[in-house]
Amino acid sequence: MANDQWTEAGEALTALILDVFKLNGRLLVAGDRLVAKLGLTSARWQVLGAIAYAERPESVAWHARTMGVHRQGIQRIVNELEKEGIVGFQPNPHHKRAHLVLLTSKGQELFEAALALQIPWVNDLASDLNLKDIAATRRVMEQLKSSLEQQIESNS
Repeated sequence: MANDQWTEAGEALTALILDVFKLNGRLLVAGDRLVAKLGLTSARWQVLGAIAYAERPESVAWHARTMGVHRQGIQRIVNELEKEGIVGFQPNPHHKRAHLVLLTSKGQELFEAALALQIPWVNDLASDLNLKDIAATRRVMEQLKSSLEQQIESNS
């Protein structure tokens, strides 16, 4: 493979991107294992988190944009969660067809149960990490996310 076209930073960023892909895969496996006994998967848990942490009820499309994924995938998960009584819909005053999604009391309890499992897990995972390194990593990731969003917008 000819890597003589990459700048030094481009080569380093390519390696980082590959590491992020590997990390994402491991996080999904760990998340699936962590919340399996609650009847959740990492994907369902992510959607619950997006809904739980939203400042107000939002549409599926809004959650998909926030999460950086396709609306159809979130819609499928939300529909499954609604059938199980975990989320509900309410009318959207700004759009007749794009209802707002909110956690039901069952959904809130389920999300809190997932957090009760996640907190000791993540605290243990973080025990060997330096807070400054975590902050620096978040800054780099935020900058990359912003750059990618600008590229996507300019190519739309």
